Amino acid sequence: MQTLSVARLYEDQKQELQLEPLTDSLASRLEISQSDIHRPGMALMGFVENFLPERVQILAQTELTYLATLKPAEVHAAIDRLFKFTMPLIIVCKGLEVPPYLIQRANECQVPVLRTPHSTTPFIHSLTLYLDHMFAPQTSVHGSLVDCYGVGLMFTGRSGIGKSECALDLVERGHRLVADDVVTITRRHGDVLIGTGNQLLRHHMEIRGLGIIDVQSIFGIRSIRLQKRIEVQVNLTDWSEHLDVERVGLDEKTVDVLGVAVPWVQVPISPGKNITVIAEVIALNYLVKVTGGYSPAERLNQHLMELMKRKSAARVWVREDTE
Repeated sequence: MQTLSVARLYEDQKQELQLEPLTDSLASRLEISQSDIHRPGMALMGFVENFLPERVQILAQTELTYLATLKPAEVHAAIDRLFKFTMPLIIVCKGLEVPPYLIQRANECQVPVLRTPHSTTPFIHSLTLYLDHMFAPQTSVHGSLVDCYGVGLMFTGRSGIGKSECALDLVERGHRLVADDVVTITRRHGDVLIGTGNQLLRHHMEIRGLGIIDVQSIFGIRSIRLQKRIEVQVNLTDWSEHLDVERVGLDEKTVDVLGVAVPWVQVPISPGKNITVIAEVIALNYLVKVTGGYSPAERLNQHLMELMKRKSAARVWVREDTE
């Protein structure tokens, strides 16, 4: 299970979220492992059956106002009830003051406490967005990613088959390069796969026989983009007479990437074949299916079936009429 230390969260977000440590240390006995947060108001009141201690705990106006209504002994009892559980982190919103006893118990139990001046709801949204990004499933694929007519085409295939050259040709035709050689894929909410390039390589490409080129310097800022949703995987394959290649398009294939089914198109490579134009048609065909809501291959198949039925019915009618 992927985890995140409180110290890493603090270093990453202390400026943006204006985090202020209230405890002596940021070391926690339990690291953050979930992007969801929890508000322990019911636990402070005594109902702990549905308390989720493994989540980041948020204390705000409601919880602290409730504690302010209690007698000192009751405040201690409520806070002790909370610290019976092992928690990764407590964050206080709106810059509110907290009971000194809570900080004392947090230091004893090694539960870091941070404070932010941000309002509760916007802060929760910002923190959840950060945690979602940190815990998002991620993988790397050897290939090239291009934004072609607004469609994210990821080219894959064996080393040296021409993925970078195809991507370069698309850029020369006005499309935009996202990543070459290594595509880092992150799964966001739902079934959204976002592809980015390697931070070190940026928008450099290796063209065999030429070497390393800087796409942005040659083609301009409009030729690149930092990230793009991956919508179609184009697999470049060496041509073979025995290769089973889709000829009609009725059998739409997909490939699993981080648990998401991505449309998969296999394109055989042979001398004289214009792969760049085929890639553009793949992107446009995907747009037709998504925006138009139909498949050209399926429509043609239905048209042929209806034509065959009409001819079959006509032959039956002629036979019956002659009899």
